[in-house]
Amino acid sequence: MGLFSKALVLNTVDDKWLYTISSKKKLIDFNLKEIWRYRDLLILFVKRDVVTLYKQTILGPLWYLIQPLFTALVFTIIFNKVANIQTEGIPPFLFNLAGVSIWNYFNSCLTATSDTFKTNAAIFGKVYFPRIIVPLSIIISNLVKFGIQILIFIAFYLYYLYEGANIQIDGSVVLFPVLVILMGCLGLGLGMIISSLVTKYRDLKFLVTFGVQLLMYVSAVMYPLSLVNEKLPKYAWLVEYNPLAYIIETARIMLLGEGSVTTFGIVYTIVFVLFTLFLGIIIFNRTEKSFIDTV
Repeated sequence: MGLFSKALVLNTVDDKWLYTISSKKKLIDFNLKEIWRYRDLLILFVKRDVVTLYKQTILGPLWYLIQPLFTALVFTIIFNKVANIQTEGIPPFLFNLAGVSIWNYFNSCLTATSDTFKTNAAIFGKVYFPRIIVPLSIIISNLVKFGIQILIFIAFYLYYLYEGANIQIDGSVVLFPVLVILMGCLGLGLGMIISSLVTKYRDLKFLVTFGVQLLMYVSAVMYPLSLVNEKLPKYAWLVEYNPLAYIIETARIMLLGEGSVTTFGIVYTIVFVLFTLFLGIIIFNRTEKSFIDTV
C-alpha cells in the first residue's frame, strides 16, 4: 500500500468522531439523548443541591419543616383569625399548609433556575456539558424538599382527621404527581426565560425576588379561589388568568376534597405551562451560545 493510500485510510478513521460539539442547534432542541448521556452529572448536581444547601447550618434539613409550618401559622392568624377569611369548612391551618407546600415548590424552582447562567458562569466557561442539566437538577432536587413537606402535611391531615374534622381525600389524588410535574415545568420554563434575560439585564434578578412575593397573593395560596369572585369581582381576572391559582386550587381539591376549578381553568393551565416550557427551552438554547460574553 502506497503512502497516499495509507494517509487516506488514516484521515477516514480520524473523521469518525464520537461526539460533535457545535453552536448550531435547532430552534426547538430538547437534547434528550445528550441529557441521558450526562445523566451521571445530573445525579451529581442533584446530590450537590440537596447536601450543600444546609451543610453548615445548626438545624440542617429541619428548615424544610420550619418554613412551611411557620408560614402556614402566620397565614392562619392574619388571614383567618384577623381578616376572618373562611376556608369552606377545612381547618384553616391545614388549608394554608396545603397551599404553602405547593407554592414553596414553585417558588424554589423559579428563584433558583432564574439565576442559572450567572451562578454557574465559572463552570460553563471551563467545560462543556448540556447547560439545561443545571436547571433540571434544581427542579429534581427541590422534589426532595417538597416530599418532606408533603409528609408533614400528611401528619397534620391525620391529626385533624382523628380530631373529627370534615375532610376527605378526593379520588383524583392519583393525578397529584401530574400536578407536581406541571408546577415544576412552569417553574423551569419561567426560570429559563428569566435566566436568559438576566445575562443582559441584571435588574431583573431584583425584580424576580420582589415579583414572586406579589405573585403569591394572586395565586390563591391563602384563600379559596371562589372568594375572589365574591369579594373582588372587579379584580378577579388577576387570579382567573393565573395558572398557579388553578394548580393550587386543584391540589386542595385532591388533598382536602374542597374547592372549585372549571374545565377552562385546567385546559388553560396545561396550555400555558407547555407554551412557557417550549418558549423557555428556545430562549435558553439561544442564550447559551453567547451568554459568556455578557454575563
